[in-house]
Amino acid sequence: MTFRIHALPPDAFAPLFALSDAELAGRNALRRIVTTQPGAPCRVSLADAAPGETVILLNYTHLPAASPYQSRHAIYVREGATQAHPEPGAVPEVLLRRLISVRYFDDADLMCGAEVVEGSRLAKALSRGMAEPEVAYAHLHYAGAGCFAASVQRDASRAP
Repeated sequence: MTFRIHALPPDAFAPLFALSDAELAGRNALRRIVTTQPGAPCRVSLADAAPGETVILLNYTHLPAASPYQSRHAIYVREGATQAHPEPGAVPEVLLRRLISVRYFDDADLMCGAEVVEGSRLAKALSRGMAEPEVAYAHLHYAGAGCFAASVQRDASRAP
């Protein structure tokens, strides 16, 4: 089964960069200057921010569903980031070099499967997992920190 990884759209995050540090703090967010790479994976560009780049660290609701799995966690967003649009079946490098937790969900937003894989094995895992009939979508998390990384859908344009 072909899958497509989806980055977050930048529109909701771009205004945060104009806020003062105090205003960000009021939203439980922080401005950071990246000092190491890898270390600040952007959820919009699906790339690691480079040293010297500005990022916002904020809490993001990635699973707003009315289910026990409703979830939010910290994410990084790079200033001026352009939304990534990976090709069907492609895994961005930011995911390839990390340990990834894959969480599969059904149409009722209930978890119906999960696995932890090396990023280099993510494409194979997603192809297998998204082929399961009960799986509606998946969420990827960086296994170490537990942070949301990206969402995954079946790629309808290549469905059998």
